[in-house]
Amino acid sequence: MDTSKIIHINMPTFDKVINFGLVLVDFWAEWCQPCKVQDPYLMAVAKETPDSVIIAKINVDDNRYISQQQGVKNIPTLILYDHGKVVERLVGVQSKEMILNAINKHIKP
Repeated sequence: MDTSKIIHINMPTFDKVINFGLVLVDFWAEWCQPCKVQDPYLMAVAKETPDSVIIAKINVDDNRYISQQQGVKNIPTLILYDHGKVVERLVGVQSKEMILNAINKHIKP
């Protein structure tokens, strides 16, 4: 599977990346089984979204401050940002269709 569209971010890169445009951030952890279930759906979403949409992952164990700052209490949590502003929040495992619907609502023509 091509995961080249999925980037890994951390505390130093978080603000810069979410302010770029339309960015979906997956808050996850290595030990989280539902997070592993979510991964194939994210890969499929990455293949079906325009290049202008960024798909990013941030490990909550390595970036606790950001997770707390963003109000992430359960994982996986997907947060969609539009130029740094939260426009969608999806908690728990989401289907490819649910994720694409959330993103497509915010793609500007």
